[in-house]
Amino acid sequence: VQLVESGGGLVQPGGSLTLSCAASGFTFSRQLMRWYRQAPGKERELVAGINSAGVDTNYADSVKGRFTISRDNAKNTVYLQMNSLKPEDTAVYYCNANILINFWGQGTQVTVSS
Repeated sequence: VQLVESGGGLVQPGGSLTLSCAASGFTFSRQLMRWYRQAPGKERELVAGINSAGVDTNYADSVKGRFTISRDNAKNTVYLQMNSLKPEDTAVYYCNANILINFWGQGTQVTVSS
């Protein structure tokens, strides 16, 4: 199993970023996928999840209405569109697949600062 995140960077408050996670080594189209984040000194927290068909999604209260999770099963990729970013969104963002055990990507840094 391999998960490779990309798309992080430095953005001003109110700005937008789209993260991508390219997956391989398992049947992506059958797997629920999640995005987590971890800020310095804090525990890793669930940001959003999407079911295998891409129909059902769920979000942390802190990102509802601002973030959108989606997936392209033909490309084995899951996305996180982040709008109206706030300084408190600053964190390392991780892609996750739970296939008997948790698999994680290496993470991508998102920094929201003026």
